[in-house]
Amino acid sequence: MSASTRNEAPGVLPRLPHWESPPTDLKAAIAELKPALRARIEASGRTVEEVFAVVERRITERVEEIEAAAGRGEEIWPVIDYAEIEAGTVPAEALARLHRRGCLVVRGHFPREQALAWDAATVEYVESNRFFENYRGPGDDFFGSVGSKPEIYPIYWSPAQMQARQSDRMATVQAFLNAQWRSESEGVQWFDPGRDSLYPDRIRRRPPGTNSGGLGTHLDPGTLDLWMTEGNQRAFRHLFDGYVEEYDPWDAAHRTSGPQYPGSTMCSAFRTFQGWTALSDMDHDQGVLHTVPIPEAMAYLMLRPLLSDVPADDLCGVTTGQVFPALERWHALLLRAVSGIPDVRAGDSVWWHCDLIHSVAPVTDQQGWGNVMYIPAAPWCPRNEQYAAEVRAAFDTGASPSDFPAEHYERDWSGRFTRDDLNRVGRRGMGLE
Repeated sequence: MSASTRNEAPGVLPRLPHWESPPTDLKAAIAELKPALRARIEASGRTVEEVFAVVERRITERVEEIEAAAGRGEEIWPVIDYAEIEAGTVPAEALARLHRRGCLVVRGHFPREQALAWDAATVEYVESNRFFENYRGPGDDFFGSVGSKPEIYPIYWSPAQMQARQSDRMATVQAFLNAQWRSESEGVQWFDPGRDSLYPDRIRRRPPGTNSGGLGTHLDPGTLDLWMTEGNQRAFRHLFDGYVEEYDPWDAAHRTSGPQYPGSTMCSAFRTFQGWTALSDMDHDQGVLHTVPIPEAMAYLMLRPLLSDVPADDLCGVTTGQVFPALERWHALLLRAVSGIPDVRAGDSVWWHCDLIHSVAPVTDQQGWGNVMYIPAAPWCPRNEQYAAEVRAAFDTGASPSDFPAEHYERDWSGRFTRDDLNRVGRRGMGLE
């Protein structure tokens, strides 16, 4: 959003209450916070309604642009070849499109044969360790609706996963994506764009013939903590101070230190992009990822609860212990822009800005496998360095990482990746050098 003209003498802004851990009475805290946010915004000389109207006009333009492009049969998701990223020859037009849409498919990120070999190695790893005989069902309710058993494998330390995480090709793409952000602003280096923290996540293997309920529209950067913690209030300062034209979803300022309230679907790390690497070929109509490809939509999501039609003790359905929902009742404008990925092949990777609304479409009688490794871009920063200590402890013992349900399947498994298998990328990502 373009720069605005601030008041020459705005005065002292009203103080915002904040809670660094979840308040005991959520509704009372929300009811205390919302008037304070309104007063702070109004200190800019504009009402909440006037500020929100600025955001709504901008987002409406983006939504209508995407609807028109889809109507013309154009591909909504940007696609860039890995070879261009590696050579540093990505065209300026492609970079501009990535910034505008906030999502990307990287073609040929890994050779197809490598991805298929990782998929086969994953099967061998879990079968040789009798995973299916010992599987106890979903460890959380987030993926409980997907329907296949299991679809999400709660494993983290297989050779295939770790080889992908510490590969030079993965590091190259992560650095490219991190470089799309402003990692330095206000005289602070917020993260190191050339070093990833190897955030460990799970695997999805969805077999042919699956009937899956998918996942509804949601986003993952946090929940009530986005409004209630001091660090996040600073991160969204332009929204809460009323100068929404200055809000930049690509500015990392204050986003790498704020806490996230605990929950079964939390992420302790700061991710510039969420992502997964395809281990099988997947057609666009087979229960694949969709996003609302508008990074600035976060401004709409953060300010929408302050309008008068939302109850005083409600933030448009956002609460703790669950994902941040995007709902037809409150966010109908945004949901008009939901757009799915194109067909992908094994070895391609898929990425979306950490603030994007996303979903997984349902599928009936899926054709072909739908297998992915979840690997984000989580650059080295104070927040990720702190979590890396917990990751190292889980890695060394085969435990589930602390962000995930304490299932610990791999503690006594053979063939697990170890410290001796780490290369330099892996050691740096684990904070070992």
